[in-house]
Amino acid sequence: MRIRATATAAVVLGTVALSALAAPAAQAAPAAGPKVTFSNVKIGKTLVVGASGRASFPVTYTVTKPASLSAKSFASGPAIYRGATIAKPSDLFVSENPGTCKAPSATVLNCTASLVFNVTDGDLINSESGAWKVGGVAVNVSKDGLTWQGDLGSTKLLRQAKLTTDAAPEPVKKGRTITVKGTLTRANWETNKYAGYGAQTVQLQYKKAGAKTWTTLKSVKTTAKGTLSTTVKATADGYYRYNFVATSTTGAVASAADYVDVR
Repeated sequence: MRIRATATAAVVLGTVALSALAAPAAQAAPAAGPKVTFSNVKIGKTLVVGASGRASFPVTYTVTKPASLSAKSFASGPAIYRGATIAKPSDLFVSENPGTCKAPSATVLNCTASLVFNVTDGDLINSESGAWKVGGVAVNVSKDGLTWQGDLGSTKLLRQAKLTTDAAPEPVKKGRTITVKGTLTRANWETNKYAGYGAQTVQLQYKKAGAKTWTTLKSVKTTAKGTLSTTVKATADGYYRYNFVATSTTGAVASAADYVDVR
């Protein structure tokens, strides 16, 4: 989540983390937090977010603490961030709520949490897609104090893509030409809509009826509006689809398959 001035008590973890970590350099360093360390953080390699609504991604992590430190005295959660230092609020996303933890021993907590992006409310802008680092935050519950640990992993925050395929005519005589059209769009986090993704290379793939694997027939480039069109010769009954490989800002997607009956 992106912390705002209207944050409620439920997101105090993120509020405290943001106010402390993204503070101006001249400001005093935050008070010492709980003596904990983070490890074994597991988060998706890619976090693909659509044009609107809320997107939630589970995260698991381990907290190691002194046996004398009560688990109820602090709250913890995962974060993603950009840069060597967190210079501004847009460089940091913190879990919406503190993690839920179980204690297999007096010194170890196994925790689960979620990173939530509310796109409709303006959590994301398009320039924030790309590579992010993973960190962990812990704050004292009843007093000031924050513990931050970075370099716990990496992930990619990507704009969702959508892709269509329409092969025609159906049915078609063997040896005749099939025209395969489609459109590649991707999420615009600022308008909350999907727009054509131009100048992108997309694979046209074919799977013969009864087969299990797809074969790439050719590569096709989208127009400025994201549209696709190419032709192939009809050989046998089978399925056609377009397949888009992820870029540094946009997630991968394969269209639904379109079956063509060849007679």
